[in-house]
Amino acid sequence: MQYTTQKASVTLSQLAIVDVQAKLAAVMPVADMQAVVKNCSILLQAANMLNVAYIVTEQYPQGLGPTVPELASLIQQPPVEKITFSCVAEPKFNRHLTRDHSQVVLAGMEAHICILQTALDLLSTGKQVFVVEDAIISRNPANKANAIERMRSAGCVITNTESLVFEWLGVASGDAFKAMSKLIR
Repeated sequence: MQYTTQKASVTLSQLAIVDVQAKLAAVMPVADMQAVVKNCSILLQAANMLNVAYIVTEQYPQGLGPTVPELASLIQQPPVEKITFSCVAEPKFNRHLTRDHSQVVLAGMEAHICILQTALDLLSTGKQVFVVEDAIISRNPANKANAIERMRSAGCVITNTESLVFEWLGVASGDAFKAMSKLIR
């Protein structure tokens, strides 16, 4: 499917924060993980402020623990539990996907497993997929780089937190702009 725009729209987007869980986060490079949590937090706060639909998933929470506290405090509905790598293979995830939102924004971990498989499956369903590069992580940076290249080649839009948030905002005025500007600093 060809899209006339490669720009994220607040009215067309749905955010998916994938598997940012305590035990999995503990085995990631520390500085990179802190940046991913910060950027996922910004994305969730922007989604809450701008009424962008979102889904948070947890991969086998009995083993990998709950969503990290910094993000758990921002979510307004329980995470979707899954054991599949691709979120799309989990029926509960699909029930939470909003049909009238043609764009899905992906953030979380791990880039080369759950993010990659979810992105490829979403593309196969006709969704336009935005992958927030500074809000995804893998234990091995080479695996993340490979996943990004595969997703780009498959047709995903690779973006970053700040670009995405300001695309959602669209204008440099109002309370939402002021709040987002403070978050980005």
